[in-house]
Amino acid sequence: MKIGIIGAGNIGGNLTRRLTALGHDVSVANSRGPHTLTALAEETGATPVPAEEAARGAEVVVVTVPVKALPDLPSGLLDGAADDVAVIDTGNYYPQRDGRIAAIEDDGLTESRYAEREIGHPVIKAFNGTYAQDLLERPHPAGHPDRMALPVAGDDDVAKSKVRDLIDELGFDTVDVGGLDDSWRQQPGTPVYGLREGVDAVTKALGEASPERPADFRG
Repeated sequence: MKIGIIGAGNIGGNLTRRLTALGHDVSVANSRGPHTLTALAEETGATPVPAEEAARGAEVVVVTVPVKALPDLPSGLLDGAADDVAVIDTGNYYPQRDGRIAAIEDDGLTESRYAEREIGHPVIKAFNGTYAQDLLERPHPAGHPDRMALPVAGDDDVAKSKVRDLIDELGFDTVDVGGLDDSWRQQPGTPVYGLREGVDAVTKALGEASPERPADFRG
């Protein structure tokens, strides 16, 4: 599968490592330009590209940038992507880093609904509460007693299924959170955020979440 990754930080870099190792054709971009991705490209075989080219031909695009950087993504980011492209948002809103975003705090948008608006395309929320190193160190085959489950939210069931299948291939189970308006259940400060457990524990944690944003995650 052709996959574009926009953002080469901890999550983006480790997804590049895992997905290329699984045989996918990965293009990776960051805000500083392809020349800064030479080492990652040499390590993984991924193709470093400008951000506006990362989605070309891609069936899956992973947007893994700070929330404050979303408005600065190039226009036409998804031009040339497959018609049925699934766009994954891995981001989290941290006011101490991103500044206060009124659309999230005052208007009540979930973080990924805000990302969807800025990107201009429906998104699937996944990997946002996953430790980057776990992508390398904690994959397990289906049925393994220590296999972790990751929450996934989104409105497009076809795109969500594609993302869940990809996560399964990476070595993790998934739990369907519901639509993006329910994705507050997996935002920072919720019981499932950073949880390294299986399907049952993740399902329980999602059910225990509160829609009220914790004080530590308000600007």
